[in-house]
Amino acid sequence: MNMTKLNDPSSLAKLSSFLQAISPEPRLEILLAIGAGEVCVCHLEAALTYRQAFISQHLMTLREAGLVTDRREGRYVFYQLSNPAVLDVLRQLAQMQRVELPVSLNPRQCDCPSCNPNADK
Repeated sequence: MNMTKLNDPSSLAKLSSFLQAISPEPRLEILLAIGAGEVCVCHLEAALTYRQAFISQHLMTLREAGLVTDRREGRYVFYQLSNPAVLDVLRQLAQMQRVELPVSLNPRQCDCPSCNPNADK
């Protein structure tokens, strides 16, 4: 693995950008929800009870930061972590702060094909 030295100013900028990208609570919630597997925006909306536009804004920031990737399937866009190690980082941070992370976020009423295979039939 090619790693940049920490005393290189660009390394600190990358680390700072990463921390800024994950720091708002809604983004942490989104990352944890996506960490359970690939999910669509409607799944996140149902699980987190945020409006679709709010979630999409945060997903755009996470995508620009390289933390999530997306793929389109019909009218649905599915998101997944670019690197599953992000979950390990979040778990370690939670452990350092002595807080428990949610095991999984369950959607309340999600009609996406991932949650309800008969939704479009």
